Amino acid sequence: MTGYFWQGYKVRLRPTQPSDWEDWRRESSDSDGIRLMEWGIQLPVDDFNVREMSEKYDHFKDDYRKMFAIETYSNQLAGLINLNTIDYKNGTFSFGLGTNRAYRNQGYASEAVRIILRYGFHELRLQKCNSSCVDINEPSIKLHRKLGFREEGLRRRVIYMNGRYYDNLLFGITKEEFDENDRIYISNHEA
Repeated sequence: MTGYFWQGYKVRLRPTQPSDWEDWRRESSDSDGIRLMEWGIQLPVDDFNVREMSEKYDHFKDDYRKMFAIETYSNQLAGLINLNTIDYKNGTFSFGLGTNRAYRNQGYASEAVRIILRYGFHELRLQKCNSSCVDINEPSIKLHRKLGFREEGLRRRVIYMNGRYYDNLLFGITKEEFDENDRIYISNHEA
């Protein structure tokens, strides 16, 4: 593992900057990807929305959602990830993730999530990460399982999009479960 906390074997996390939101705007034309991530189709995005996102999230200004850019070692933006819904009383948190089309299914997203999980568990002293996805989002389901999340249940027919209702799958991972999964991940990469 590298010596810098905010990087892994393939990516590093950094604060978002205005140019990242331009990429985000271009990626918003991926209607199938947006539908799975946002549970529906958003309205078209204009330049004002880009400025608004930058002003809200750059330099970790938002108290609810800490937004990071996922950057490859060739300085390419692979996506965005955020840490959110931190509940210090109960020790829980969640994350949100969007990977740019050209960087999907290559391990960038899972590595970025690992960094966020390490931060939540080992720096913020949180004990559990909760997550969810729509039941037809196979890449997200695969990602959760790869990271060691357990399926904890589902909420039936709570997501309406594309003319029908879908289930919301609920996932969770404790600090101890993550540590075991991460130990194996690191030993496989350093072997």
